[in-house]
Order: sequence, then structure tokens, then C-alpha cells
Amino acid sequence: MPGKRITDHQVHKYKQHRNQLSQTASAAKAGISERSARRIEQAPSLPSQRPKRNWRTRQDPLSAVWDSEIVPLLQSDVHLNAVTLLEELQNRHPGQWDTSVLRTLQRRMFLWRAQFGAEREVYFAQVHPPGRQGISDFTVADALSVEIAGVPFKHRLYQFALAHSGWRHVKVTHPSPPSTQHPVPSEV
Repeated sequence: MPGKRITDHQVHKYKQHRNQLSQTASAAKAGISERSARRIEQAPSLPSQRPKRNWRTRQDPLSAVWDSEIVPLLQSDVHLNAVTLLEELQNRHPGQWDTSVLRTLQRRMFLWRAQFGAEREVYFAQVHPPGRQGISDFTVADALSVEIAGVPFKHRLYQFALAHSGWRHVKVTHPSPPSTQHPVPSEV
């Protein structure tokens, strides 16, 4: 499969099947191409053990105009896209820029915007899976001045809410009357 890196698991699977099957059949069972299978047989190590490449494999086609033309355009208008910039380069330099450079330009613009572009607002998504979180709260409601038969009703509201669905339950509670509270022992 083009564009996908071969995993250690695929290499192990290929080598396991290679003991009994042909190279073509083993590659098919491991989910890799025959060309990759030939490469695996030549390679002394697993893909995860190979050193990472940090060099360019071909010259940057945009290096001649990146700093002098493209960066000033990006700085002047942050909403420019790669297609517009490529068309502008084709107008300024007829016959020099082919559409095959578009993907390279998109990558370079993405990296430039990440480093030097306008700051973005940070957003932390809050996920509340079902059945995971309940919120419980008491509210003292004495300031509401509720009276029952002319007597002030000192009470609290107890609220329970489920974070995922937003379901809520509220119950009116009131403190115990003074007679049922535990008496303070007196000194004799």
C-alpha cells in the first residue's frame, strides 16, 4: 500500500508465512507489496530499529522564491491559500512553476503558519462520557425570603446533575429544628 509504513508486526507476519509459502503469497498475507517483501529479506533489522531520516531526498523547488516572494505575501494576507500563491508565482514567472509544486507549497505554508502565523485561540474540548460524572450541589436559599404562613422558611436547595445528558433533579431541604440537634453538655 503506497504511503503507509510497514510495521514490525507485518515483518514478523511476513517472515512467519515465508517459512511455508512463496514470497508473493507471504507478502499478500502480511498486507505488503512484493517489492517491500524483497526489501525485508535484504534488511538486517526491523523498521522500528532503523535510524530516522532527517535529511532531504531532493532539493527544495521553492528555495529560490520562498524568502523573497512567498513569505512577504503570507505576511501581508494571512488568508492566502496555496493555490492562489501558486497562480501568483505562475503569473510572475511564466513557464517556471508547474502544478506539481502545489503539494510542496501546501506543506511549507502549513509549517510556516505553525511557526510564524497568527496566534490561535486554544480550545480544550470537554468530553463527558455517559455514566461517568455526576455533579452535586447545595444552595442556601434563605436570601429568597420565602414565608409559609407568615413564618420565614429557612431552606436549602439540593441539586444533582448528570454531566453527559444534562438531566437535573432538585429537592428542597431544610435544616433540622433546634430541638433535634445534639445538646451541648453542661458543666456540673
